[in-house]
Amino acid sequence: MSNAWRWVVGLTFMLWGAGCLTQVARGKEAMLAGLPPMGWNSWYGVGCKVTDADVRAHADIMLRNGMKDLGYTYVDIDGCWEGERDSQGIIHPNSKFPDMKALGDYLHSRGFKFGIYSSPGPKTCDQLEGSYGHEEQDAQTFANWGVDLLKYDWCSATQVYTFEEAPAVAKKMHDALLRTGRPILFSLCIGLVRPWRWGPSAGGNMWRTEGDLQPTWEKISMVGFQQNGLERFAGPGHWNDPDCLMVGVGDLDVNENRTHMGLWCILAAPLLTTADLRKISAESLAILTSSEVIAVDQDPAGIQGHRIAEEGPLEVWMKPLADGSKAIGLFNRGDTSLPMRLCFRDAGLPVTVRLRDLWAKKDLGVFEESYTTDVPRHGVVMLKAK
Repeated sequence: MSNAWRWVVGLTFMLWGAGCLTQVARGKEAMLAGLPPMGWNSWYGVGCKVTDADVRAHADIMLRNGMKDLGYTYVDIDGCWEGERDSQGIIHPNSKFPDMKALGDYLHSRGFKFGIYSSPGPKTCDQLEGSYGHEEQDAQTFANWGVDLLKYDWCSATQVYTFEEAPAVAKKMHDALLRTGRPILFSLCIGLVRPWRWGPSAGGNMWRTEGDLQPTWEKISMVGFQQNGLERFAGPGHWNDPDCLMVGVGDLDVNENRTHMGLWCILAAPLLTTADLRKISAESLAILTSSEVIAVDQDPAGIQGHRIAEEGPLEVWMKPLADGSKAIGLFNRGDTSLPMRLCFRDAGLPVTVRLRDLWAKKDLGVFEESYTTDVPRHGVVMLKAK
């Protein structure tokens, strides 16, 4: 590593430690993710078997079932598209993706955005070609294909970098993307080094806050509820990303899926479903397409919610909304149905409050001082209060 490179890394972490890194998104980056990105990601539902046909099929499904109209516009290939580099060092896709430019054109013609994946290391997590030493070439190749989002996954980067170098490593690719002249949303998957502290200065529009999620209640509840405290790092142009939506993946029941979706929306998290939409149940699809719950995530104020009360397995979360109202989640992490009481004072609400049930899309009426309801095991009641 050159002395100049060491100086950049050292200065980055000195500023990080001093709390001097700005959390305000700048110019073009802010325009790329003014709201939490929404879309489909290939990884958990289709995995390394993903093909050009799979990607096109999911775009067509989202166009037909109304997901696109609700905001699910990114269609992301998460790995396993990579082939070999030619004699000039230019990356080419494998045989499952015969023409990336044509695929990008197909997605764009239907109103979608095209997402792709790489690693700053020599290899990706699937031991395919990474971008190490080819950042400028790959950025231009992605731009030529019409890519709109790049997920950058650490993977084998530990072979050539230390975790302390992560901010400078990310910024190197971000700057290469900028030089292409094409706006490309930059999604960081370097969740082990507190990326919320340095992500904006490295050009990140969203960053994974944890390792890979799993479609189990234990993992989803652990990751989701420990996002509390990160709200000050999120906002328009830069979002905390606790990973994809597992709704429709694995064996989560309806209440667990609702908790997952509801909590991600209160967190103003990116909503990237990863289910195989050709096989998803009507029940899971209804959760993913619940318009009033999605509106909480996509609220233009861009405020990440936080926990305001906790008692045993019961948690109350609140997210301020642009119209002055508040989204409230009453979460029961326990193993039996339990009554929960929302004290309006705890949520900064007036004495008299009008409540709406967001899942049912139904007004509940006007209440004084508090509201009490039963919350099912592993479930959530989602309210709008004003």
